[in-house]
Order: sequence, then C-alpha cells, then structure tokens
Amino acid sequence: VQLQASGGGLVQPGTSLRLSCVVSGVTLDEADIGWFRQVAGKKREGVSCIGGTFGNTYYADSVKGRFTISRDKAKNTVYLYVNSLKPEDTAVYYCAKVIMCGPGLYEDWVDDDYWGQGTQVTVSS
Repeated sequence: VQLQASGGGLVQPGTSLRLSCVVSGVTLDEADIGWFRQVAGKKREGVSCIGGTFGNTYYADSVKGRFTISRDKAKNTVYLYVNSLKPEDTAVYYCAKVIMCGPGLYEDWVDDDYWGQGTQVTVSS
C-alpha cells in the first residue's frame, strides 16, 4: 500500500486548498483513509477521515465546518478540501491508511505505518 499526498502551498488567510491523496495497492472500498497534520515539535493531529465500506466521515472539532473530505473511487483518490484557512492551520498534512475512521482519529490508528509523504500548508498574510 502506498499513499501520495499533494496540493499544499502558501496561501492567505480565508482562502482554500484542495489536498489530494492518491492511494495504490488497495481500493478505497477496502481502506479507511485519514488526514493528519503536524506542526514542528508537536504530535500529529488527526483532522479527518473517511471510512472504506460505508464512506462515513469524521472531523476534528478544530476543522469542523471548514474542511470537507471526499473520495473518488475511480481515481482511488481521497481529497481534503481545506476552506477558510487560518494561520493556525499551518502544518505538514499527511494522509494515511487507518484501521478505523471514528472520533479521535489517533495516530496509533495508522495501519502498519502506511503514511503518505507530507504536503506543506502555510497560511500567512
């Protein structure tokens, strides 16, 4: 299983980005996929996930109402639309295959260390 994240950039507060996570080696019907973010010196924070079988979603309180997760099964890609960006959203964003998608989305839920490489999101005026 491999995951490749992209779509980050330097943006102004209040703007939006679309982060992409291309998954290979497993179909999205079979895999729960999560997005995490990490600020230097801090632990990774689970921000959102989408379940494989049912497409259920979860959002951390810090991003609820601003971020939207979706998937394109034909492209085996999971998207994270990050809207109304704030400076505190600045982080490296990672996607990962997780053992479950649910409240909490803890880093320990990452399945067998299946992480994508990170993509940097910087929100600054």
